Amino acid sequence: MNKEIYLAGGCFWGVEKYFQALPGILDTDVGYANGYTENPTYDEVCSGTTGHAETLHVVYDAGLVDLNYILGHLYNIIDPTTKNRQGPDMGEQYRTGVYFTDPAEEAVIAESLNSLQKLYSAPVVVENLLLSCYYKAEEYHQKYLDKNPGGYCHIPQSKFNAQS
Repeated sequence: MNKEIYLAGGCFWGVEKYFQALPGILDTDVGYANGYTENPTYDEVCSGTTGHAETLHVVYDAGLVDLNYILGHLYNIIDPTTKNRQGPDMGEQYRTGVYFTDPAEEAVIAESLNSLQKLYSAPVVVENLLLSCYYKAEEYHQKYLDKNPGGYCHIPQSKFNAQS
């Protein structure tokens, strides 16, 4: 059975590249989630006026991997204690979050975040919210690092090398 989840983890280029290489991931695309404007452009999202987060839409095979597997990999590539910033990227669009479409997943995410909090003295600020909207980003953002192998990524190369 295929399931989907939406992950905000900073700049979506690297987040997509990281997840598309994981076993059990069937498809990915990047876009803008949980803001308050319709059909935003990249420039509008970067202006900080839309409320959207750069987000990865993940379709995964729930027979091979579960949501906790997905969440563990998200936590591996983000700083969950930094609000509106990942690496050098700053702004509301770079916040971290898990946006679900199945209300039953809210408790799984909450339990996972509670476990994550035990590893940090600072508060974990990863959002756990129902997906209110998602707009697929412009085509040039899709699989960006495949199209631009030397392109910018805030995720250290060591994280890509350690995938399993």
